[in-house]
Formats: sequence, structure tokens, C-alpha cells
Amino acid sequence: MHNQTPQKNGRATALMIGALGVVYGDIGTSPLYAIRECFHGPHAIPVTPEHVLGVLSLVFWSLVIVISIKYVGVVMRADNQGEGGILALMALIVDPDVRRQGARGHLQWSLLMMGLFGAALLYGDGMITPAISVLSAIEGLEVATPVFSRFVVPITALILIGLFRLQSSGTGRVGRLFGPITLLWMFALAAWGLVSIIGTPDVLRALNPAHAIAFCSENGLRSLMTLGVVFLVVTGGEALYADMGHFGVSPIRRAWFVVVLPSLVLNYFGQGAFLLRSPGHAVNPFFHMLPEWALIPMVVLATAATIIASQAVITGAFSLTWQGIQLGYLPRFKVHHTSEEEIGHVYIPAVNSALLVATLALVVGFRNSSALAAAYGVAVTTTMVITTVLLFVVMRRLWKWHIVPALLVACIFLTVDLAFFGANVIKIPDGGWFPLVIAAGVMTIMTTWRAGRQLLEERVRERRVSFEELKQRAAQVTRVPGTGIFLERDPLDVPPTVMRIQRHLNVMFERVIVLSIHTERVPAVPAKERLTVEQLEGNMYRVVARYGFNEMPHVPRLLRRCAEHGLQIDPSEVTYVMSRETLLATPREGMALWRERLFSFMARNSGLASDAFRIPAKHVLEIGAEIEL
Repeated sequence: MHNQTPQKNGRATALMIGALGVVYGDIGTSPLYAIRECFHGPHAIPVTPEHVLGVLSLVFWSLVIVISIKYVGVVMRADNQGEGGILALMALIVDPDVRRQGARGHLQWSLLMMGLFGAALLYGDGMITPAISVLSAIEGLEVATPVFSRFVVPITALILIGLFRLQSSGTGRVGRLFGPITLLWMFALAAWGLVSIIGTPDVLRALNPAHAIAFCSENGLRSLMTLGVVFLVVTGGEALYADMGHFGVSPIRRAWFVVVLPSLVLNYFGQGAFLLRSPGHAVNPFFHMLPEWALIPMVVLATAATIIASQAVITGAFSLTWQGIQLGYLPRFKVHHTSEEEIGHVYIPAVNSALLVATLALVVGFRNSSALAAAYGVAVTTTMVITTVLLFVVMRRLWKWHIVPALLVACIFLTVDLAFFGANVIKIPDGGWFPLVIAAGVMTIMTTWRAGRQLLEERVRERRVSFEELKQRAAQVTRVPGTGIFLERDPLDVPPTVMRIQRHLNVMFERVIVLSIHTERVPAVPAKERLTVEQLEGNMYRVVARYGFNEMPHVPRLLRRCAEHGLQIDPSEVTYVMSRETLLATPREGMALWRERLFSFMARNSGLASDAFRIPAKHVLEIGAEIEL
């Protein structure tokens, strides 16, 4: 027992340091630009002692209420078997197949749409975060010498290109460096902030919330604009929740209260103390408060920290896309599994390329982090509002809270969320439209793909026959040696490919296996519940495999496990028969014609099922079909 305690503490410390790099990369780089934007951005306020104390008070209590209480204290309790994030939260409470009739059906549909829109918004955040983070770090070179001014955008672009090119190698090995570098960054934030506070300790009066209240009451509409900038200090809240499955709740909470929160508060207050002493340096207080000898080292460290923050957001976009594919909201993309040991470590080339192009366009189009700050926040505030609404449903439906405490908690969180949301809506004309446009596009793709798959299944079902009819026909066809595995979503239906082979070739495999792979609305399915095998008649079997939305189906391995259920299959001696449909948009009742054409385009360009299920291409037989939608 005595020997196990140090080992257990060592593992807890390692997890906490690991969480620093992955979970807190985004929120940890906000000091680079948040205070500056309050006093030097497009909605800047004069640098007066009252304004500095008011802004710092807003910053401190935003961190306490939004991150410490809402996310770390409450939202992280709403886990889906240890996994967080808005899709995992939505999967807890929403049945996507519920009939949309009656009050409950409409509520389920509304929650589903909100959850999907919240997830779609995170793609816009994934494009803006690398751009604003790396830009703000490289802009520190301008403080060292104005000569670097014209090189900020090219250097930023080169760093981002290098970052996105590295994604294909996977982040497992690089991830081990993230935690220590972020820990060093946090110590640097705390140290320079503390040095500045010692010079002007009067700044600590901002801990009193009265300064925040006085600031808002005295500045009216201007305070709302400032609140939209203050929100930049809590933009990592959703990322914190989404990444909880990688490390667990305890290490993330410990890292926040022991390292991140104190470091951020010390640095923000240090910048405030510097502005009280030097109100003319609001253009970049983070770098200006440093001694000249520390500028270049801090620019290098800040660049490393922003690369880590960007990496976490990019990886999150890959994970979100993978979950969307597994849950049936996105078409299949080509996916590379970068780790056989770690669930969820994936690289998706199409998403990586799209993020790179969009991020470079943002850097070139906006050219500085102050301009980008206007686009930053709209997506995250909207997602935070949606998270609070879904959380209320969790409190009532899953936690069985009484309506009074559930409403009280939800209303407190929603009041803060809506205040930030209202403050960020003002930014829409100045760039906040960008993440909304991206989210609308992703949302259209998600809903069209989901509705299109359901419509396609209805059209295919119109042509299907029963297993009884199949048995009768099987007696009249020639049997050929081998095992044919037919992939079918509904295990109760006869795969159309079976009938096409019989109809056109008048043959059938000696042994027929209908394989259905289901994705459950949980992150992982226990091994003992993974597989069911049923013998229908003679040499005809039905195999149903269940996976969680974070798991990677591997059909050849799955077939070997069938031996545990009395069905011996050699994966090297089977033929996988799959359908390849050519979809035709028609005026028939179903979807709007433009959505049918969009769905047909996505289906035509989606990845192969054989790739998604790790099926060797040399064992695949594709049977084509033309289907009118």
C-alpha cells in the first residue's frame, strides 16, 4: 500500500501535466490579446484606473463563474461514459429517430438541431483559434523591433502550414511535450504577472466584484462592447469539456485550480498593474510589461504555447468529425487511425486541408489579431448557451433534480451566457459573421446527410424481400464455394445485394453471413456486448456488431471473435459484398430537390465502407444499383 501511493500520485501528476497541454492550450493563450483588446481594440475604452479595475474584476469573476463553477464544477458532471463535448452531451438526451409528433417529438427535434448547430459552430472556432493565437504571439516581435512588422503575416502563415502538415504523423508522441511546455508557459505567465503586481499592489482591489458592477453601470452600452472582449478570457471552456475524456475529471479540475487559474489571474492582474503605471502602452501590455532581455524568449515560448493551443483545436475538429461520421450526421471521409492503442486518435486529410485553407485565408484577410478578435467569440458564446440548455435537460431527465434547483442553476448560467452572447452579437458585422456562415454550411451538410440516409433506406426498403422468400429462392440457385459477407444496416432485412446476385447470376455463396454494424450513442460498448450471432437456417447467419461513437470498427478482427459464438470464419477466405448506389434526384416526395442533389453529391464522394471498417480491398465485391430518391 505504501509503495502504491507514490506511484498513484505520480500518475495523477502526469495526467494533470498532460491535461495542461491538451485541455488548457486555448484558454492559456488568451492573456496574449484579451486585455489589449479591451483598451486598444475597435471597441477600446480609455485607460483610467476605474476602467482598469472594472475590466480586471470582470475578467476575474468571468473565470470564476463560467469556468470554475459552470464547466469545472457542474458541466463536467454531465459525461457520457467519461466523454464530454456537445455531441456526447446531446447523445445522452436526444433520440434522433423519435417520431416528430406531439410535444415530446418536437422537443427532441429542437434539442437535436441545437446540439448539431453547437457542434457545427466549433468548426468555425477551429479555424479562428490557430489564426488569432499564432498571430498574437508573432506580433510580439513588433514590440522588440518595428522591423518585424511586415514579416508578421508571412511568419504566421509559415508556422501554420508547418503545423497542419505535421498532423498526418499523429499527435501521440508530440503530445508528451505539450504538458511540460504549457506548464513552463503557465509559470512564466504567473512570474511576470506577480513581478508587475508587486510594483502596483493596488490592482488587487479588482478582486472586489463591486468594481465590475460599477464599471457596467457607469458605461452603459460601452460596457456591453467591453464584455464582448472580456469573453476572450473564457473561450476555452467548451474545449475543456470536449477533451475531458482524454484525462478524466479529476486531473482536469486539479490542473485548473492548482496551475491554470492562479497563473491566468496573476498575469491578467499584472497587465492591469502595468497599465496603471504606463497607460500609454495599451497597444500590447503583455509584451510591453516584460524587460527587454525577456522579449525574444517570451515570443518563442508564446509561439510554442499558441501552436499547442492550435493543435488541441485541430485535434478536436478531427474527433468531432469522427463522432459525426459514427453517429450518422456526416458522410464518410478518408480517416487515418494514428494510434492502435488510443481510441479517438485520428487524422482526417479533408478536414485538415479545409482548416488550413480557411485559417490562412483568415490570417491574410484580417492581417492582425485585433481584427480577428471581432470574429472570435460569436461561435463559442452560442455553443455555451446551447450547452446550458442541454444541461438543464440532463439535470431534469438524468440527474432527477427538482424543477426549482434545476431552473435556478440553469438561469444563473444562462444569464451570464446570454450577457456574453449579446455582447458578441455586436461583433457580427466586424467579422463575427464568419463562424456563423461556416456553422450554417456544416449544419446544412449534417441535416441533409442524416435526412438523405433515412430517405435512401426507405427507397431501398421498397425493393426488399423477406428472409422467408430468400430461403425459397436459395433452393433454386447454384451454390458456389466460399463465405459471402453482406453488410446491411438493418439486420432484420435481406441485403439488396443478395437478391441482385441471385437475379443476375443465379448463384449464391455456400455460406451467407448478414453483418450489421451499429453505432450506439455511447462512447464505447463493453466487449461482452459487442457481438451477437444467430443462425437463421442451414448455412445462413446473422451477425450484429455494436460499437460506441468513439470506437474504430475492425471487421476482420470482429470475424475472428465469431468463433466464441460457434461460428468459425477465416477472414482471409471470405468475400465482402457491398452495395455502391448511384443516386438520382427526383421530384418525388422526400427532400427538396436541391438537398437531394447535395446528398447525391456527398454520397458519390464519400469514403468507402471498406476503408471505414478496415476491410481488405482485395476481398471486396461491389454490386452497383441505381436508386431514385
